Amino acid sequence: MVLSLGLLGISAAPADPAVSPTTSLRVSQSLRVSQQTPDAVRVKGHHLVDRNGNVVQLLGLNRSGSECACAQGWGIFDGPVDDASITAMTSWAPAVVRLPLNEDCWLGIDGVNPAYGGAAYRSAIAAFVGRLESHGLLVDLELHLSAPGSELALGQQVMADADHSPTFWRKVANTFKDDPAVLFELFNEPHDISWRCWLHGCLTADGWRTAGMQQMLSAVRRTGATNVVLAGGLGWSSDLTHWLAHRPTDSAGQLAAAFHTYDFSGCNTQGCWDASVAKVARRAPVVATEIGETDCAGGYVGPLMKWLDSHGVSYLAWTWDTWSCTSGPALITSYDGTPTGYGQAIRKHFRNR
Repeated sequence: MVLSLGLLGISAAPADPAVSPTTSLRVSQSLRVSQQTPDAVRVKGHHLVDRNGNVVQLLGLNRSGSECACAQGWGIFDGPVDDASITAMTSWAPAVVRLPLNEDCWLGIDGVNPAYGGAAYRSAIAAFVGRLESHGLLVDLELHLSAPGSELALGQQVMADADHSPTFWRKVANTFKDDPAVLFELFNEPHDISWRCWLHGCLTADGWRTAGMQQMLSAVRRTGATNVVLAGGLGWSSDLTHWLAHRPTDSAGQLAAAFHTYDFSGCNTQGCWDASVAKVARRAPVVATEIGETDCAGGYVGPLMKWLDSHGVSYLAWTWDTWSCTSGPALITSYDGTPTGYGQAIRKHFRNR
């Protein structure tokens, strides 16, 4: 994610996902990520490809804050989102930035302060997406916080809600459907539901109805959007064991699996990656949209990134925020890009790729 003639953190991946990539794809001026770029990234078979059909592996960063500040009533972003802050991000050589969203803030409902929700929120998000793209970055927009009925979206639910989430995705997709540099991630970290509920929705123990992945994907596609869409598995997105059997039907054929793994999460061993993640990666693109560790070091993410590289799996590190690297985990101590101990491991690997 440096400027258009450099390496955008998009690495050439092998046709066989069991073979480690050895070279990087140099991105030409014609492939610069922007709203004028057709087919910035597409799904072809079990790979992500560029507009010329070259297989790519995306490395990236999460930028947290826009999922919670607005609902908590103190802002839209946590820290700067100006050009200088984005330049600091690009110095790490990623290709994609994941931007968490709050459905109540986007829709301007359930008591969100109008200064931080509704039109103000949508405008701020769209402007940030535009700035990220002007620096050559893809953007993953994901539904992070949601809530049913009139409940304010302040925490992580077991699944998206039927009351608002399909409407949220219809409106987000309408906003960005002409922008192939934007990916849509339907819901952050589903958990404590069945795979049938994951796909089709269900009534929760608390008495509210969830929106299934199929319902949200269909809401996106009905707008005419053909953007790449990501669907995270169960177990806080660490469980892909039955993802293939429950894969939603995608009229555009642009669906990929999202996977999360931390030193404290489920599926945090190579045995699990071999048994489940590699199995899905042979049939569909897999993007680990959150990876990280909480010991301010790189002992977990180092071997993990090598394994992901060897299987052509894309990955994004959590998170570009100046939090404690023992509780976030956080990549930086300053928005000038100064890394934490954990961030040093990520930055070195990204730059070497």
